[in-house]
Amino acid sequence: FALNAMVETSHVSQLNQAPQIIDTPSASGRGQKIARCPNCQVAVWSHYAGLGELLSFIKVGTLDDVNQMPPDIHIFTSTKQTWLALPEGALVYEEYYDRKQVWNDDQLSRFERLLELKNAQ
Repeated sequence: FALNAMVETSHVSQLNQAPQIIDTPSASGRGQKIARCPNCQVAVWSHYAGLGELLSFIKVGTLDDVNQMPPDIHIFTSTKQTWLALPEGALVYEEYYDRKQVWNDDQLSRFERLLELKNAQ
């Protein structure tokens, strides 16, 4: 269970020392890199194979004000705990979703720009 905010890495800055990067397996088989606080080992963000370091999956629980980023979609709910009640009317997917059906034009455009950057590497 994790609350992630997808943020272009160019908009992310660290305030203290550099995180420790841990290569971790993932269900896709492509892995992820988890950035952890080198002192307490709390996960701060992740980079997945798709866009690599261009897109950061910020762990919302590490933010000073978690209320600034409430969930707007719930994914992989097929494995959620039975005691977790999701809000009525929330976007809920048992697995992943088709972003073209869910994201707005601005979100899709920003993602396409990241894909262009990835392909230019």
